[in-house]
Amino acid sequence: MHPIAESSSLLILAIWLLLPVSLFVLAGLSGWLKSPLKLNHCWRVAGWLLASSMAASLTVGVLLLLQASVGGNSDTLANLGSRYGLYPDGIAVWMALMVAFIGWVILRFADNYLRQDPGRDRFFPWFLVTVASVLVLVFTNHLLILAGAWIGVSLALHHLLTLYQDRPQARMAAVQKFIVSRVGDALVISGVVALYLHYGTFYLPEMVQAEAARDGGSTTLTVASVVLALAAVLKCAQIPFHGWLIRVMEAPTPVSALLHAGVINLGGFLWLRLFPVFDGFTAGHMVLLVFGGMTAIVAVLTMMTQYSVKHSLAWSTCAQMGFMLFEVGMGAYTLALLHLLAHSLYKAHSFLASGRTVAVSAANPFPESSPASRLLWAGSTGLLAAAILVLAPWIVESNPVFGALLVFAVSAAAMGIPAGATSALKLRLAGLAVLLVPLYSLLHFLVGPAVPVHEGFAVPIAAWSVASAMVAVLAVFSLMIVFGARFRTTRALCVHFRQGLYLELPFDRLTHYLAAEALKVPAMFHRVPHHPFRLEERS
Repeated sequence: MHPIAESSSLLILAIWLLLPVSLFVLAGLSGWLKSPLKLNHCWRVAGWLLASSMAASLTVGVLLLLQASVGGNSDTLANLGSRYGLYPDGIAVWMALMVAFIGWVILRFADNYLRQDPGRDRFFPWFLVTVASVLVLVFTNHLLILAGAWIGVSLALHHLLTLYQDRPQARMAAVQKFIVSRVGDALVISGVVALYLHYGTFYLPEMVQAEAARDGGSTTLTVASVVLALAAVLKCAQIPFHGWLIRVMEAPTPVSALLHAGVINLGGFLWLRLFPVFDGFTAGHMVLLVFGGMTAIVAVLTMMTQYSVKHSLAWSTCAQMGFMLFEVGMGAYTLALLHLLAHSLYKAHSFLASGRTVAVSAANPFPESSPASRLLWAGSTGLLAAAILVLAPWIVESNPVFGALLVFAVSAAAMGIPAGATSALKLRLAGLAVLLVPLYSLLHFLVGPAVPVHEGFAVPIAAWSVASAMVAVLAVFSLMIVFGARFRTTRALCVHFRQGLYLELPFDRLTHYLAAEALKVPAMFHRVPHHPFRLEERS
């Protein structure tokens, strides 16, 4: 590399690293300042730093593109980044852009939302620590620093979830989440140690190079895959460890947006970052496939039967995380990264706009078409989408399971066409539903180069069978809920699905006991029958 180009690249990478460090410094400074004017200035500076982080990430992305276009050594920028402990690749750039953008949006929202809130001054420093820790986790090439940042994100988020100390329900849910997170931290540390024992280094690039030059796996690598898969399951609030996610709704809306749009995705990012060190399909992939698929099924059906907007959004997060881990388990890493980015943006908007959602939901809904009409439109668009995928199977990486999921998504979109629409409008809406297929193809094309090559990944027959069965079960039960309201059996099932089939109860009872011991919850509070997550005062 030319000396000037090398110096410029080093400068940009140094700025890229210094921006999250500046967020840590600003967080400490804001905790020390007492002047309201100076604190308000800190909010503005934080916004500038996050905007600058987006600009720096874009610049690093441009450098990666230029490096690829000139046909030079693909590791040049990575080698320069290693001087600062950075891992500048496509995944890091996309994640850094997403984290900085969502952090910037939430910060702007919170500036007004918490203007007169007594917890505003406590929110700001812990918010910055959370965002900066996520950025460090995304940037680093050292697994010990990754594990430390993973723990730091969770500890900082705990302070945000307990922003209102006078709310016993919020404190109880936050402590339960704290317990789950500590188990996840232990699993991540165990996985990092297992990888070190196998490769003899904590540096991720060295592990990837060693894996590329080695044939076959080992017991240590299998153990690492399983414990890291379980860590991702806990971080992503997968069934049956999901109860805390449904109950942390008392935190301020900006905190909910940060949790659901950012922090909870880290289980998926962990595997997107580490999958190159594993030898194809591992036991950890099967763990992700089973837990993710089961969670997606139950959470989707539960979300479809909810009345509360925030609870519906929480179950939606649970379901989307299940789909993301399911995709990782099947080796569809590009789809998983795309899912992570899209879900983060969508869920941040959903929570920050939840007030408008409640207002809109109170309006008179559009009249539904007859079941026959809905099935006709859904079937027609689904068949058209399936025909496109048959002609261009590369859109879903020649994976029939994901092809079926994409067809179901198109059909579900067309199924919502209202009864009062004209024929021309129905055709346009159906056309928009079918456009999901080329749109997905375009996004896959944009994000795909960021994911390391994984062409040798082979999914075993057992995994194919489990995945296909899960997709079939999801389709059948979803149709039952949509069209079976007049049947007694379906209504009875909906009652149980509305409670998530009670799958969280065993683990919830354990964490509730431990949290109650930690908090010494007064005896005046007891669990309300049939509402295991609500506390009320004894009469």
